[in-house]
Amino acid sequence: FWDTEIFMLPYLIYTYPQTARNMLLYRYHCLPGARRKAQGNGYDGAQFPWESAETGDEVTQTWVPHFADSRRLVRIWTGDIQIHITADVAYAIMQYWRQTGDDAFLRDYGVEMILDGARFWASRAELEEVDGRRRYAIRDVIGPDEYHEHVDNNSFTNFMSRWHLATALEVYNWLRENSPAAAADLADRLHLSADTFHHWQDVIENMSLFYNPDTGLFDQFEGFFTRERVDPEVFRTADRSLQVLFGIEGANERQVLKQADVIMLLCLFRDEFDQRTWRTNWDAYMPITDHRFGSSLGPRYHAWAACEVGLSEEAYGHFMLAARADLRNPRGNAADGIHAASTGGVWQAAVFGFAGLRHTDDGPMLRPRLPRHWRRLAFTYHYRGQPWQVDIRQTEGGEYRVTHTSQ
Repeated sequence: FWDTEIFMLPYLIYTYPQTARNMLLYRYHCLPGARRKAQGNGYDGAQFPWESAETGDEVTQTWVPHFADSRRLVRIWTGDIQIHITADVAYAIMQYWRQTGDDAFLRDYGVEMILDGARFWASRAELEEVDGRRRYAIRDVIGPDEYHEHVDNNSFTNFMSRWHLATALEVYNWLRENSPAAAADLADRLHLSADTFHHWQDVIENMSLFYNPDTGLFDQFEGFFTRERVDPEVFRTADRSLQVLFGIEGANERQVLKQADVIMLLCLFRDEFDQRTWRTNWDAYMPITDHRFGSSLGPRYHAWAACEVGLSEEAYGHFMLAARADLRNPRGNAADGIHAASTGGVWQAAVFGFAGLRHTDDGPMLRPRLPRHWRRLAFTYHYRGQPWQVDIRQTEGGEYRVTHTSQ
């Protein structure tokens, strides 16, 4: 799943980078399967599967028994149309490289995965003309919010695909400068030409993004806000998943989210958005998310995002909702195994959210925003082969004393 790259891998990149490298090598060894999936769907390049195992071929089930009636079957569309995973893999590769400085990995494995994924996006985007303007659309997908299927121009998917294409151009230029022979070999094997790169740039410049620059609001997908609104009281009093409450089609027709979608996008690219954009989308999407009974992955992103908008007390509530997925077993399924992705997300909420760790052109920096009752947050992470120790202490007056040193 994408759980590996987006939820679990960041913890390993920052704490056990060799293990993170091995996990990314799994994706490289599975490239033939990703290429088979793209070709089978009529696209170029590599389309990473929603679920994969040994070979990298798609293993998502097509039909499963209905949750309320085992005599009925439910069509599972994630393996067919939840396609953002290809960009998620590229995002993880770049996060690993920037954190570790492992040029050999990028040269020998990472660039090829990113370029072949870009070939998929360039063929998957559909050129349209709307009101006399050319644009590329990505239709019939599922975004991170799995309550909505068969949607068009999901903001997370489109933004990530555009970023992926731009990153592919960036890393190809990097490879040409640092290993011309490897770049020439890839260009030959992947059929890359000047026309290829021109097309990628055209898709980048004309990708559909339903974003209102006047308000800072992203539409989760084209037409999201035309769907039926749900009474806020329903979110407060529901004792089960809102998809169970409304039914699969009923949830699809309403403004209700299984988990963070636009808010997740803001977190992954947090420093590219101003505070107005952060707050506008927080106010729009946080209240209509099924926090308690949707995905166990959602609360960690809401904890991180709440920190970004200055709501550390509210962040703590989301943080504990994520932590208790296993500690308190609220869904009665902890016997099946730990929620590994949620656990990785708890670490990210603490380190990226409460500690505010980020890396700038000047190196790593912190922007702490702890809940009032926390007196200390300490952790170790690795950056470019060097361990760093962080120790954040908060006085009763809310002031911070921060130690941030390399060892």
